[in-house]
Amino acid sequence: MTFKPPRRPQFFYTTAPLPCPYVPGRTERKVVTEIAGAESESLHDRLSRAGFRRSHNIAYAPVCPSCQACVPIRIPVAHFRPDRTQRRVLRANARVEGFEAPARATAEQFHLFQQYQQTRHGDGDMATMSFYDYRAMVEDTPIETAVIEFRDPDDRLVGACLTDRLGDGLSAVYSFYAPELERRSLGTYIVLWLIERTRVLTLPYVYLGYWVRESRKMAYKSGFRPAEVLTGAAWRVLADPVPDAPASRAPTPHETVR
Repeated sequence: MTFKPPRRPQFFYTTAPLPCPYVPGRTERKVVTEIAGAESESLHDRLSRAGFRRSHNIAYAPVCPSCQACVPIRIPVAHFRPDRTQRRVLRANARVEGFEAPARATAEQFHLFQQYQQTRHGDGDMATMSFYDYRAMVEDTPIETAVIEFRDPDDRLVGACLTDRLGDGLSAVYSFYAPELERRSLGTYIVLWLIERTRVLTLPYVYLGYWVRESRKMAYKSGFRPAEVLTGAAWRVLADPVPDAPASRAPTPHETVR
């Protein structure tokens, strides 16, 4: 008889209440768990399908009391077709090329990251990140991760997207771009590039994190149609009006995932 060691239990913990970064006047709490060990990739896949997001070696999901504003959203790439505005964005950035690079932080990336944070999110915690903080964000990953660099014809870095590879798609962890090119809608272009790359890889989904209808910074994600949102423990096509069912229930503290 072959001995098979028992699977390591997966523990979940809740964070202390903090001010919500998306909806003023509300409080956020998260359930978090560590992604580690030989089964990191498969665990991350399961958690992503359940609405979790990754930061460093931690997966998290909102468990805010009396609020379900954060809704996991993904794009089924086989059915996606760009609308008129998105086609215009593609034309405006036709000479911008995306290149997959290893998850290694560079001074060039960090300089652009600083510009973006100070211009777009100057009052946020990320605006004060040092290069070592940025390097940890990029390089502290237990799974397959890349930095997609976007460059103009002069080889100038104009955008970047930290991207996780999942078993069923790509997950946009964090993107940033040259703030002076805001009129070119590089943020939208980055998502469109990820959709096409996912299609080339013959994978079904691009995961965009959380859609927050009440947050201008997060509401844009619903513009990529058709989109699917996680409601009532199932992925459903995003409709108008948006269903009011709560997002998939996250595991309670100390609950295990198998």
